[in-house]
Amino acid sequence: MAFMSNKLFGVISIYGLLIACAILLAVFLCQREARRRGLPEDTGLDMALWAVPLAVLGARIYYVVFRWELYASEPVKALYFWQGGLAIYGGVIGGFIGLLLLSKRRKLSLLTLLDIAAPVVILGQAIGRWGNFFNGEAYGSPVTDPSWQFFPIAVYADGGWRLATFFYESCWDLLGFVLLWLYRKKARRAGNIFFCYLAWYGAGRSVIEGLRADSLMWGPLRVSQALSVALCAGSLAVLLYRNILSPRRPAKQNGCG
Repeated sequence: MAFMSNKLFGVISIYGLLIACAILLAVFLCQREARRRGLPEDTGLDMALWAVPLAVLGARIYYVVFRWELYASEPVKALYFWQGGLAIYGGVIGGFIGLLLLSKRRKLSLLTLLDIAAPVVILGQAIGRWGNFFNGEAYGSPVTDPSWQFFPIAVYADGGWRLATFFYESCWDLLGFVLLWLYRKKARRAGNIFFCYLAWYGAGRSVIEGLRADSLMWGPLRVSQALSVALCAGSLAVLLYRNILSPRRPAKQNGCG
């Protein structure tokens, strides 16, 4: 399976189209979940309006910072985010800031907003990885054994067969969405869903990132892999403390701060 054209009808960026679809789906699911929790009307829409712009900005800044050599000669190209180059962790940081600002402005529980967002975010990541496929990025190291040169193990890119790491992560994220979506009604404390998201995504990304051939680097360090390990370990520690070592309290259902 080779990387295909990144334009629909030769005009529309498939990467951008998938991101737009993920955002629309996020708004729908956040609005539905916020309504189920009894939050103020249009909380889900407010979440998108506050979080999405900062998420896109954060994702682009994160990528550009660690790949500045691609933009140093023509800095204006750093603005062309629709051509690819959005780092997920930068998006998570930007989205977190957006929800933090919203929680302060509307006097809502930040942990509750993060719990609503977590399943939606990982679903968006599952969708977004297919944008990487059409852009010919996020693939892994070469596959030299002909018996493994087939999809979904590998994709044909850059003149040879390479590990289909975009597909591995998309599947991991999709499974994570299903698990978080099922868990959302059973979580006993606000924030549990969000920390489970960080632990699940961090665990998968820490392994998959080690297989990639286009990791963002900081010297010899794979930035996203190191961050994934730290987030996974930290989130597991928080979940252990909150749910086993400290007294249990029910999650706030009304979302008030």
